[in-house]
Amino acid sequence: MRAVLMAGGSGTRLRPLTCDLPKPMVPVLNRPIAEHIINLLKRHNITEIIATLHYLPDVMRDYFQDGSEFGVQMTYAVEEDQPLGTSGCVKNIAELLDSTFLVISGDSITDFNLTEAIKYHKQKQSKATLILTHVPDPMEFGVVITDKDGRIRRFLEKPSSGEIFSDTVNTGTYILEPEVLDYLRENEESDFSKDLFPLLLEKDEPMYGFIAEGYWCDVGHLDAYRDAQYDGLHKKVKLEFAYEERSPGLWIGQNTYIDPTANIETPVLIGNNCRIGPRVQIDGGSVIGDNVTIAADADIKRPVIWNGAIIGEEAHLRACVAARGVRVDRRAHVLEGAVVGPLSSVGEEAQVSPNVRVWPSKKIEAGATLNINLIWGQSAQRNLFGQRGVSGLANIDITPEFAVKLGAAYGSTLKPGSSVTVSRDQRSISRMVSRSLIAGLMSVGVHIQNLEATAIPLARAIIPTLSVAGGIHVRLHPERADSMLIEFFDEKGINISKPREKKIEGAYFKEDFRRAQIQEIGNMAYPSQVLELYNSAYESNLNTQAIYHSRAKVVIDYVYAVAGAVLPQLLAKYGCDAVVLNASLNQTPPGNEERESLLLQLGHVVEALRANFGVQVAANGEQLILVDEAGNLIRGEILTAVMVDMMLTSNPRSTVVVPVHSSGAIEQIARRHDGKVVRTKANPTALMEACQNFPNVVIGGSGEMGFIFPQLHPGFDAMFCIGKLIEMLTLQERSLAHIRSEIPRVAHRQYSLRCPWTVKGALMRHLVEIHPAENLELIDGVKIFDRSSDSWVLVLPDAGEPLVHIFANSNDPDWVDENLRDYRHRIQAFVEQEF
Repeated sequence: MRAVLMAGGSGTRLRPLTCDLPKPMVPVLNRPIAEHIINLLKRHNITEIIATLHYLPDVMRDYFQDGSEFGVQMTYAVEEDQPLGTSGCVKNIAELLDSTFLVISGDSITDFNLTEAIKYHKQKQSKATLILTHVPDPMEFGVVITDKDGRIRRFLEKPSSGEIFSDTVNTGTYILEPEVLDYLRENEESDFSKDLFPLLLEKDEPMYGFIAEGYWCDVGHLDAYRDAQYDGLHKKVKLEFAYEERSPGLWIGQNTYIDPTANIETPVLIGNNCRIGPRVQIDGGSVIGDNVTIAADADIKRPVIWNGAIIGEEAHLRACVAARGVRVDRRAHVLEGAVVGPLSSVGEEAQVSPNVRVWPSKKIEAGATLNINLIWGQSAQRNLFGQRGVSGLANIDITPEFAVKLGAAYGSTLKPGSSVTVSRDQRSISRMVSRSLIAGLMSVGVHIQNLEATAIPLARAIIPTLSVAGGIHVRLHPERADSMLIEFFDEKGINISKPREKKIEGAYFKEDFRRAQIQEIGNMAYPSQVLELYNSAYESNLNTQAIYHSRAKVVIDYVYAVAGAVLPQLLAKYGCDAVVLNASLNQTPPGNEERESLLLQLGHVVEALRANFGVQVAANGEQLILVDEAGNLIRGEILTAVMVDMMLTSNPRSTVVVPVHSSGAIEQIARRHDGKVVRTKANPTALMEACQNFPNVVIGGSGEMGFIFPQLHPGFDAMFCIGKLIEMLTLQERSLAHIRSEIPRVAHRQYSLRCPWTVKGALMRHLVEIHPAENLELIDGVKIFDRSSDSWVLVLPDAGEPLVHIFANSNDPDWVDENLRDYRHRIQAFVEQEF
């Protein structure tokens, strides 16, 4: 007799295990399900097997080949274009089936007595015999009713709870006569249970049900997959093991080393070429594949571990599945029901929470807690918040469901009945995310002041006037066109502090959300006169007479991301000519190369129009790059120095605030004007707080982050910066090119290199230990001074990436080159030694 092994299924409900494997090739006790089925067929003298394939057909063909190594003869039939269904694929090979044949599903584990079933089929002279079994919950299967003679009278495919009329179900194994296939059309999709069997019933063909004794498990979902492993280990089903049973309930493969101090409770299966380290605890029910390494003190409680996995020291695995090539690092936890897909990694001290699924080739950072399925993004971050807010790939990491949860987490850290503002840029994706955040906030009883599409400077400026607890702004990420950035403000409009961020992260990862009663759900309002309030503050902080007499011409490039129509209107009000470029929102956000070409275009337009200067506005009104009257770019450290020089020229003996890594030119400029420099941590929140907390601050920020004018509002504001530039150029009777020429010549260079998260702390400690304390400054990172030459090197860990940045600053370019090279080599050597 021939058997048809239906092995075309993709196993959607077993994802992520079946992302690169067809379901019949998923291992149970370290052998593919299909191999267990072939062994069953062979035990009942069925050795001619035709496998019907569709999803990833080469995987099965490469494994079994012609079947000779498994004691059978294998033939393959591939459904090339589209799946033909369970009976359609069998109809397609009808010419190979000229006598009674057996059809068996490729995704079940069973030890049914097929010999008895075939004997029953022949005794009844049946055209189709369905092998049936009794199950406690028949809702997932086709239910069958037979008469006292065993003839099938009624069946229903996957009934609802109200339709259940029997606990006898179809197991997907059939014994058929070839003539039943005549009822089917060639190359047409059809199903045994939905199409062929009802037709045979209607035609009154003899169709019987054989109720089999023995074990049967449809491996249709992840719980059933784990159950099949445990049942096999406990010998509830008759399966052939791939390894020798060294002692009762302990199967161990060849060339496997188990440290004498490891403790193993049976039943346990351990594959070939494994290494089990000292003091490892392995509980009964654990299945460990081939070539697996488990390091010292790991705690293994009933997981299914596939081939090639690496389990780190003191890692904890609890009734989970770790697929092929998974790496679980030191002290990481993978908890009950979780599934980590092939080639994924779980970082040191990270946690995969119960029932969470991780798709293939994903990375969970050290220290991260993963509470939701990781499907589309590349990694799970160890923190929600990075250098400035929450960021991620648009509609992949930052999705509507993520935003609802984030809004609820933020709202749960506020008092019930609090109000917050929500604002965004004009992009559709930002509208979608902001609405989801609003839904989450309202669900925990927080009221919304919806500013809709508003530039960030306006959003920050309006917050103190509304008596709100804080605000959220949603926008495209200013540095990555495919990503989103969500920023959180406090009641003053300043980015929230790190302790506030940690509270939101705690609520998010623990899912510790307050749920409001119906009558407590938040309300939404739309504040009026937002533009008027900002315009008033804008004008009151400028010398408008100077701007009016300047008759300045300014070219503004919005880079297809309009920050609002505020600026051209204001400048026109005072007699300035504002020429606007690239204000359309129909273009996709430009990448870095296109942004650079737009800057060149801006320079040409400034020259052609003989404008006073040009400006490219970015980050929804927060950041800018200048172009002088000759078309030359002013950006980065030069832009910081130019702005500081102009502000201190207008306001001598004042204070300026810059990040710790800014050029030493700032101190030289401040000395010219008897000014003071305050340096802060290299993040926006620290800059904003320092601008508020130190007296007599006239400007804060940097060319890369933007500039703060604390007398206006606490945040970065490129629009006000442009107005201030016109004022100062007019009153000081200077041009940007002239100011640039007077900036002190300081060598300032940067180099970035990779540094794992787990090494950053040790690296910083090492740098502190090897340098004299009097030469160190520890505002942010480690800054090492050379007092003799007024030079320094700063080693600054990146807040969001496994990187460190090295900055070198001196009046001597050779000193900068030498020390940048020296510290790069030192850090690389330390990282290699530690990691």
